[in-house]
Amino acid sequence: MKMTVTEAAVAWFKEEWGCQEGDSIRFFVRYGGVSTVQDSFSMGIAKELPNEIGLSTVIDGITFYMEQDELWYMNGKGLIVDYRLATDEVDFRLDEQ
Repeated sequence: MKMTVTEAAVAWFKEEWGCQEGDSIRFFVRYGGVSTVQDSFSMGIAKELPNEIGLSTVIDGITFYMEQDELWYMNGKGLIVDYRLATDEVDFRLDEQ
């Protein structure tokens, strides 16, 4: 299981959130919303320090991660985080490989 954050998503976080080296971005599970990953749940985003990293990647010194206790959401698959220009939003998909 791995996390992939696309170049477009990294650029978006730098521009919109002012992310820079040393920052941490948490992807977390929240109840409600629309998701292609799990019914009745969706992903949230927060700029905060990790507690117990379960899945992560570091790009340009920025740590993108999910906490260990939220990995159930992934069903054992990886996470792809992308940015969609057409909708101006961050997009989450499961990596089937």
